[in-house]
Amino acid sequence: MPDLRWRTSSFSTGEGNCVEVAVFADGTIGVRDSKDPAGGTLRFTWSEMDAWVKGCKAGEFDDLLG
Repeated sequence: MPDLRWRTSSFSTGEGNCVEVAVFADGTIGVRDSKDPAGGTLRFTWSEMDAWVKGCKAGEFDDLLG
């Protein structure tokens, strides 16, 4: 995988239970599991990520949080 700048949320507890994001050279946004960085990466376009973030802010996924 190319040399990317992976970031985690400031809300992450630092216990390895978070996701990381990075921007690839082609402009897609990669998302991976912080405790298994070699386990695979999901890639999204900017518009897909924008829709996801807006949905999170609107509470559309709150039912997924125990």
